[in-house]
Amino acid sequence: MPVEQNNKVAIVGMGSVGTAIAYACLIRGSAGALALYDVNTSKVRAEVLDLNHGSQFVPHCRITGSDDIAVTAGSAVIVVTAGANQKPGQSRLDLAAANVAIAQQLTPQLLELSPDAVIIFVTNPVDVVTFAATRAVDAAPGHVFGSGTVLDSSRFRYLIAEQADLAVGNVHGFIVGEHGDSEISLWSSVSIGGVPAAKFRRDGGLIFDQENQRRISAEVVNAAYEIIKGKGATNLAIGLSSARIIEAVLGDQHRVLPVSTVQQGALGISGVALSLPTVVSGQGAGQVLEVSVSDSERQGLQASADTLREAQQSLGL
Repeated sequence: MPVEQNNKVAIVGMGSVGTAIAYACLIRGSAGALALYDVNTSKVRAEVLDLNHGSQFVPHCRITGSDDIAVTAGSAVIVVTAGANQKPGQSRLDLAAANVAIAQQLTPQLLELSPDAVIIFVTNPVDVVTFAATRAVDAAPGHVFGSGTVLDSSRFRYLIAEQADLAVGNVHGFIVGEHGDSEISLWSSVSIGGVPAAKFRRDGGLIFDQENQRRISAEVVNAAYEIIKGKGATNLAIGLSSARIIEAVLGDQHRVLPVSTVQQGALGISGVALSLPTVVSGQGAGQVLEVSVSDSERQGLQASADTLREAQQSLGL
């Protein structure tokens, strides 16, 4: 008899982001079972009811929820969104102290209930929170990581595709470093239908000159601030990108995604959690790829690492 695969996904924190992740997973058929946990009893019950009422229209998925953390027991993947929200004008690093404390408390409890689970942190500031969570437990390598710059890279690819007048699937490129203000756009390795960005032409003209590159990079960095100002939180795209990461783990897909892990020397960076292109499989976050970078990109990445290292140290990590 083949062993039945565990496809249970737990989502910790049912605010706007946690709810969007649950909804994205449900519609995409990412998980066989969803377990929702939040300390707000009536909120989590309401979200379970609302999601279950749509079950006729989506792939089969058992949805449960509780204000008791035991609902997460036996999960294959746990996504943590719990924490204070980023307020308009507030940087992600300002959020750090409260959310680091929550991560340090939650991670051991979650692993006690699901010892083999892969835990994905979405809570901001995701890099510092991921570093704290990783240090708080003795988990298998790669089993605790952050959503990192997967969403930022999607924003980046979307903006390039719009400029090139192509479908976003034809654009390959990464944002690396901090999920935040110091993140770096790796323009030197962007590929648009196989053409390097610097050589891509539309209507005969080169369109990704230095000025355009700077504008797109700035738009990626400022995207979250603009959305928070307009609607209070970013939730829909992070819901979709988180579902994509979950699928890479549950499906053992060996997918290269810029997730946030504690670096061990790739591109000369170690002792800090940040995003680099990483192989995501059933074992969690694996090999970090040594992507080619220009000198200025390498310097920017080192500066991003320094920013995060200072944040870690200021929090006593």
